[in-house]
Amino acid sequence: MSSALLIIDFQNAVFIDPPAHSADEVLARISELIARARKAGMPVVYVQHNEAGTAWEKDSDSWQFPTTIAPQAGDYVCAKQHSSAFQQTGFEAGLTERGIAEIFVCGYASEFCLDSAIRQAAALGIKTNVIADAHTTRNRPHLDAATISNHHNWVWSEMGQISVIPAAQLPF
Repeated sequence: MSSALLIIDFQNAVFIDPPAHSADEVLARISELIARARKAGMPVVYVQHNEAGTAWEKDSDSWQFPTTIAPQAGDYVCAKQHSSAFQQTGFEAGLTERGIAEIFVCGYASEFCLDSAIRQAAALGIKTNVIADAHTTRNRPHLDAATISNHHNWVWSEMGQISVIPAAQLPF
């Protein structure tokens, strides 16, 4: 079984006003992570949110991934319409078919799509690692984005079956 870098929903919509917190820095970090993963021979897996009537509408410019992190031929891309990559998709089967038993997760939005997928992956027995400084969200009415992401890093690290690791300390 192998490991994969998992990029969740870091599509051009992340940059629409107001852009996600530190969106440019997170994009640069994800780009670096992709390069490191590919150099190590690690698969890169993408989850792409589709939601009609929003910035996430399929085939719109904002639905696309930024060119610097866009999937390459042979990358596994799973479309989703709900918060979790596992809900009403073939994502779990796609990971299994590719022999992926460990994921390193980054992307958007910490408290929604990442949280849903991370918890479900761990519950399914997939070794789950969150890249602490490679996910983001937007400010919300009750909390600023940095606080939300930091809070989720802490929660995930306290769950016992999820590792939270800064990009500089990853094994690839």
